Amino acid sequence: MVRSLERTTQFVSIALSSLIVLSHTSLAIAQIPLNDGITPNPTPPAAPPLEPSVPDQSIPADPARSQFQDYTLGAGDRVRLDLFEVPEYSGEYQVLSDGTLSLPRIGIVPVRGLTIDQASAEISNRYATYVRRPFVTITLLEAGAINIAIAGQVQRPGTYVVSEAEIAGIPTVTQVIKLAGGITQDANVQEVLVRRPAPRLGGASQEIQVNLWELLRTGDISQDLVVRDGDTIVIPTATALSPAEATEIASASFSPDTITVNVVGEVAQPGAIAVPPNTPLNQAILAAGGFNTRASEGEVELVRLNPNGTVSREVIEIDLAQAADPEANPPLRSNDTVIVERSSAASFSDTAGFILSPVLGIVRILEAIF
Repeated sequence: MVRSLERTTQFVSIALSSLIVLSHTSLAIAQIPLNDGITPNPTPPAAPPLEPSVPDQSIPADPARSQFQDYTLGAGDRVRLDLFEVPEYSGEYQVLSDGTLSLPRIGIVPVRGLTIDQASAEISNRYATYVRRPFVTITLLEAGAINIAIAGQVQRPGTYVVSEAEIAGIPTVTQVIKLAGGITQDANVQEVLVRRPAPRLGGASQEIQVNLWELLRTGDISQDLVVRDGDTIVIPTATALSPAEATEIASASFSPDTITVNVVGEVAQPGAIAVPPNTPLNQAILAAGGFNTRASEGEVELVRLNPNGTVSREVIEIDLAQAADPEANPPLRSNDTVIVERSSAASFSDTAGFILSPVLGIVRILEAIF
């Protein structure tokens, strides 16, 4: 009887709990706002204007690119233009003869005399009318031909039309020097001057000093300046150059591979010979085959055309075992002439033969008659 009463009590408690839960649920449902008959708009919202995301620009610059950051665009340059995430405005273009680019949507854009960064900024500004936050990158694919003048201490001074047929990539000072045959041994590579005309009407011309000795000594590639159309490169004459400096400069990439000197007189193979720059006098004599049996082996004469147009003559005592020395075994320069005289015995023999040749001729005639 007691157990039956307990079960009845539990059942009633469960039923009351269920009613309480249902009442709270109904109240919560009743508090949900109705739609009031408004149907959702089935048309999706219009797409916003084209707005490409800007790529992360915190990546360090490529050192190779920074070397050429002052390159200015000119006629004939072929470039790749990329408008980020807008492929229909991207592509390859060529700078026209009037120094402009013809681009989709924005038309003609003058770029002559602008660096690649400046041209990118100018084109970005023009596309801003049609594209939100435009990000333009320009890559130089092929440089057009440029006119360069070079004067001073180079093998072949003059004017040059520089294109990728002569120089691969963007031309620099050292590449133009190589195109002109390399420097002479009188070149002052510490004070190379680049005269640059004004890029635009009303602008100012520039004179830029380049120290190629720093390029050789420390590898400072910023000294190898990128040249522009209309530049003039002037290589001055060195006032003093130590043998160590001369040797290091002679091995530079912008020095000629060989120079021509003349060895004449009593050597096995007289004439013009090609030798490396700064070849000592003794080595040049050996390159000409060495002394012949008639040579005066004690001394030779060195004839040199100086940069100021004068001619110097110097008699030098010869010791083929002598190491390179500015006085006893000096380094030769392009177009030097080494004269090897006859020995005294050879000179006497030649003179006697010349004097006696008529008498010997008569003797031979008489011998033939009698």
